Formats: sequence, structure tokens, C-alpha cells
Amino acid sequence: MFSLANKVAIITGASRGIGKVIAEVFANADAHVVCVARTEDAIKSLSDEINATGGSASFQSCDIGDGEAFSSLISEIAKEQGKLDILVNNAGVTQDNLLMRMKEDQWDTVLNINLKGAFHGMKAAIRPMMKNRHGRIINIASIVGITGNPGQANYAASKAGLIGMSKSVAKEVATRGITVNCIAPGWIGTDMTDELSDEVKEEFLSRIPANRIGSPEDIAHAALFLASDEASYITGQTITVDGGRIIN
Repeated sequence: MFSLANKVAIITGASRGIGKVIAEVFANADAHVVCVARTEDAIKSLSDEINATGGSASFQSCDIGDGEAFSSLISEIAKEQGKLDILVNNAGVTQDNLLMRMKEDQWDTVLNINLKGAFHGMKAAIRPMMKNRHGRIINIASIVGITGNPGQANYAASKAGLIGMSKSVAKEVATRGITVNCIAPGWIGTDMTDELSDEVKEEFLSRIPANRIGSPEDIAHAALFLASDEASYITGQTITVDGGRIIN
């Protein structure tokens, strides 16, 4: 079950955290993974590790905030590999501030990468997917896009927009064998969250019924399911992976 054999997958933001683990999990499921990030050294290292352990991977450096470059990259990969089966839009940034103090460039940067970057990625990926009448687009959103969060108006707007855009595109391509879904992580343990104080961590944990921090693997396994043939009848959905945080 959940085999990705003979599938070609692009994962953005693959240099660390959730994106890195998704690339590893997909490779373990026998996909050829193309690791994309701005930091070339990190994705080259990841690609080398996957290939050294019997998987299949390549890497491409790209700033997804540059829509033209990102679109061209996806088209080039699809041409080089002969097809494109899976796109995981994982790359994202935060630039937190209270709205009354938020600068316009903080708003623009977050929306440009988190939302517009995914727009360009989906638009470019859909063409080769339609040609093959098969495709899986998985957008990594956030529960903040559903609940909101003080100091993150820009981030929440980008993730809420991603959810809405995914639903719309899902309706456009469903008859072509392409599914479009979101995963909305809750609090996931990464190098970013490791920097939080113990007091903040305890406060967050008190809101999570599962009483634990999620791991990147929790997100990667959900992504693996959505990327698989077994999930062919699931589209336009947002799966929250948050230990129950959103219901508490």
C-alpha cells in the first residue's frame, strides 16, 4: 500500500524540516524525488543521502518567490523526467508582527512565497499532469489558516488563501485524474519551534488533546497517503494534522 513506484515528485522547501522528511518518505516509497530549495548545499546533501541508501533523487536550486523561474523549473523537470506525478508545495516563510506594526514588505514577502509561489507551481504542474491524466498536488497549509493567530495576519492570510485556491483548482482538474489537497499542520517540532521557551511550549501543549508535539513524519505520512493511488477519490480537502488542537 501507498507505493509511489515509478512516480516523479517535486518537493519544495526540501532543505530541512517537513520538506526534507517528505522527500525521504517519498523516496522510501520508491518515488524519484526532486528536492527544491534556495540552499543548494542542503538539497544536494539530501539528494546524495537518498541515492546512497538506495533511493532515487535529484535536486534543483530555486527561489519559488520568483514565479517565472519556478514555473520554468517545473516544466524542465517534467520534460527531463518524461512526466510529473506529484507536486508538494511545502516552502514557506513567516514574518510575524502585529497588524498595526506590520510593514508592507512583510505582507508582500509572505504572500508572494506562501501563496503566489504555490499558484505558479500548480499552474506549471497541471499541464504535464493533464497530459498524463494523473496527478497529485499537495499544499502544506497550516491550522493558522483556519483559526487565525495574533501577530500572523500575513501568514494566516497566505495559508487561508492556499486552502481556498486548492479547493477551486481541485474542481477545475478533477475530471483529468488530478487531485488537489491541503495538509494543515499544527505544532510540529522543527528547528524553528525548538527555539521557543519552555513556558511557551507548555502553554501550547495545554491546548493539544494528544499532549505532544507533532513530528515532521506525521505530516510526511499524511502526504504519502494523499500522493498514493489509494487516495484517488479524495480532492479539495484539508487534512488537519494537529493532535486535536483545532477541536480544543
